[in-house]
Amino acid sequence: MRWASVAGIICVAGAAIAGDVPGRAALPAPVSDADFMAPDPASVALGHKLFYDPILSGNRNISCATCHHPRFGTSDGVSLSLGEGGIGLGPDRRVDPDNPPEELIPRNAPALFNLGAHEFTVLFHDGRIEADPSRASGFRTPMGPEMVEGFDSLLSAQTMFPVLSQDEMAGHYSENEVAQAVRQGFITGPDGAWEKISARVRAIPDYAAGFEALLGRPAATLSFADISNAIADFIAVEWRADQSPFDAHLRGEASLTGAAAAGMALFYGPARCAGCHSGPFQTDHGFHAMGVPQFGPGKAARFESHRRDMGRMRVTGRAEDAYAFRTPSLRNVAQTGPYGHVGSHTDLGAFLRFHIDPVGQSGGYDPAAARLPELHPGAFDPLADSAERAAIAAAVTAQPVALEAEEITAILAFLDALTDTSAIAGRLGVPETVPSGLPVDQ
Repeated sequence: MRWASVAGIICVAGAAIAGDVPGRAALPAPVSDADFMAPDPASVALGHKLFYDPILSGNRNISCATCHHPRFGTSDGVSLSLGEGGIGLGPDRRVDPDNPPEELIPRNAPALFNLGAHEFTVLFHDGRIEADPSRASGFRTPMGPEMVEGFDSLLSAQTMFPVLSQDEMAGHYSENEVAQAVRQGFITGPDGAWEKISARVRAIPDYAAGFEALLGRPAATLSFADISNAIADFIAVEWRADQSPFDAHLRGEASLTGAAAAGMALFYGPARCAGCHSGPFQTDHGFHAMGVPQFGPGKAARFESHRRDMGRMRVTGRAEDAYAFRTPSLRNVAQTGPYGHVGSHTDLGAFLRFHIDPVGQSGGYDPAAARLPELHPGAFDPLADSAERAAIAAAVTAQPVALEAEEITAILAFLDALTDTSAIAGRLGVPETVPSGLPVDQ
């Protein structure tokens, strides 16, 4: 397809909304307040402080914001993060020589935009936590039923994972009381890791008073779920992103023009992007094998030598889910690189060119396309495993899409039109201080 024909697509983009152009997907309806959570502002204010407070980490040196910072599109600007054992922020984060990490975190830190929308009923790259109305808690997780009590939402329940991970926030074995509890298998109960974190928060007067006022009960009853609920409420409000040029187009307040309009027509038409990136936030919330190269520690058990990541199959056990990962939302995608479940590409255009023909391009992947905070020995060793590369490619079922260079440029212009600049920094922003008095990642 040549640029002249792309220009013709602009003329039928409006008709695609009505769905009367064969082969074109209808544009989604605009979102409204009804599509989002509406948290108590007092809970949001507490969550704001807690999100940036390192008090929740085992060694009191990492906050949620360390890997999900507004400076880097609510991620951290690197392919695979350094959690515990790192110093600094974003691409400048480096190994702490006095407490080196055991591993990089095996998957790219996902962005947090619009997670307060009701339609987000599955989270993490492999979907290991998802809404399940058939369960008493309303959630399905790898954890036992006692571990999901008290969480108000799926967004709240997902916080149970990073605070328990030794490579993310808990710390390494025997470094602190939280890590020790995790190592011994004590998560819930009076001696559990969550109670140890909660006790720290309860001991801080600002938090104690705030939660007493919010919950209407003594601070002595404050649980980890209460803390998590406040953080989720903050995320839901802080990074709601529905004021992009695309949103204005959907609401009839303005129209996309030029390359962005051509890219939108391609996205919802012959480029077939909307087959997976559907709905108002450009995600079907499904799982697809798209051939993203594998490197880093992978998600195998620690005693396994093979550094593979089977994606959704690790959750379901189904062979057909091998190497499939959740379709990410594309809101603010121009600000959230690197891209792919391991952050295989720092450049969005390069990732798009790979994405439209992953099998054809898999053999030519250059590790220089990624950005690791520090090159760990063996980080790219999995790329040398020809059998694994072949298995990843064989799992891809999507047919390649042939696009000209100018069409790629047009789609990138449309993706840029998904940027809500008012949501990038967040509504409350980065606080100067937090109640614990610990340093805040600025």
